[in-house]
Formats: sequence, C-alpha cells, structure tokens
Amino acid sequence: MADTGSTSSRRMWCSVPERAQLHLAMLALQFGYAGFHVVSRAALNMGISKLVFPVYRNIIALLLLAPFAYFLEKKERPALTLSFVVQFFLLALVGITANQGFYLLGLDNTSPTFASAIQNSVPAITFLMAAILRIEQVRLNRKDGLAKVLGTVLCVAGASVITLYKGPTIYSPSTRPPNTPPLFLSLGDAKGKNWTLGCIYLIGHCLSWSGWLVLQAPVLKKYPARLSVTSYTCFFGLIQFLIIALVIERNSQAWLIHSGAELFSVFYAVSDSINFVLIHRVPR
Repeated sequence: MADTGSTSSRRMWCSVPERAQLHLAMLALQFGYAGFHVVSRAALNMGISKLVFPVYRNIIALLLLAPFAYFLEKKERPALTLSFVVQFFLLALVGITANQGFYLLGLDNTSPTFASAIQNSVPAITFLMAAILRIEQVRLNRKDGLAKVLGTVLCVAGASVITLYKGPTIYSPSTRPPNTPPLFLSLGDAKGKNWTLGCIYLIGHCLSWSGWLVLQAPVLKKYPARLSVTSYTCFFGLIQFLIIALVIERNSQAWLIHSGAELFSVFYAVSDSINFVLIHRVPR
C-alpha cells in the first residue's frame, strides 16, 4: 500500500508542468528563507558565534551534497583543471564567505524583517549586473524587456520604502516571561547594535549574492555539473571560513554547541542551503 501511494505521488508530481514545478519549488524556497531569517537571529541571540555558525553549516552541507554530486554527475562532470579550481574558489569567496559573512553581521545589527526586506533588492541588482556584463539583454521594444525594467524599479522601490521607514514598536514587553526558551527571545530590533553598520553589511550581502548568481552563469556553461559546482564551491567556502574562524575566534567555548536550539538552527540553515540547490535541479 505504501509503495502504491508513493508511486501515485510521483506520477502526480510528474504530471505537473515543468514551469509549475519550478514556481512551486521557488515558493517553497521563499517560505524557507522566511524561517531562516528568524532562526538565524534566534541563534545569534543565544550567543552562537558568527564565525563558527557558517563553518558548521557548510560542513554539514558539504557532507550531504558531495555524495550526490559524485554519483549522480559522474558522466557529465568535466575534468577538474586549475582554471576551474580558481573559478570555484572565487565563487566561494563571493557566494559563501562574503555572502554569509555579511548577512550574519548585518542580521546581528538589524532585525529579521529588515534583512528579509532588503533581500528583495537582489533580483534588481542581479539584473543590473547581468545587463552591464551583457549576460542579460535588455530589449525595451519588447514586452518582456519592459517587464524586466519595470520589475527592477518596483523591486528597488519596495525594498527602499521598508528599509528607510522604521515605524514605532507595536509590542515590546517590559519584562521577559519566566522560563522562556532562548529560541523565543525578542527577534525585533537589535538593541545596542549599530543599525547603520548593519545596513552596510546587508548591502554587501546583497551585492555578494547577486555577484555570485551572475558569475555562476559562465562557469556552468563550461562546467555543466551543477551539484558538483555547488559542492566545490561549498568546499572552498568551508576552507575560507575555517581559516578566518581559527584566526579570529580564539574562544574555545565558541566551538561548542550548548543547546538543542543552537543545533536546530545549524541544521535549519543547512536545509535552507540544500533547498536552494534543489531549485537548480528542477527541469526548465
């Protein structure tokens, strides 16, 4: 009965048009991102190190991705050359080290809502970068070209409004209820932090993310094994973060997981990364 149900589910999913599959996958990814902002901020509130957190995140992500990349892409994976190694290293520097590093620094100084809002500028920045590098063509005499330009303007306008306007606090309890788990600490504004510096960090995060998306396009044309590209990028990102953490994070206690909530936040961050990779596996 279980096999019958599983087969039926697979058939139903296969019957869904490919474009609809991609849209559903992207929708699921956005829900995952929403939770990621909250869970990451909760982890920072619990005192988890901003350098150790991405190290553990990328270790687990690499362990999960590498076997699938090795076995599923044996036939389509080109030989690894020095040129590809340099490109993967640069992708990791931009897409993992700078991206995740700026994000955690920005989130620590602002709020999950703000971090989520400013990320809405990523599609616009990506489109502008791709247009400047002539990877994306802008045809103002066609409907799709006008739609891209209009979408970019609206995207930047929406992110700017919610970024520049910081309204009054709706609810702020004066005292914390007793026995409240650390995961449910206030996730609002970062009190005692530098909001301006947090904005700068998050802008750097958006620029890094957009740059990573744009730089992947020419790499994937020459190295079409997507999971392998992601695994190599994750590997070099892990090495970069590990070196930075070993040099800067001198407190040995920062490398310990002190609670189940901290462990949950690490695994949730990993699942968010895996979901992003799976989006690229949906047929176009």
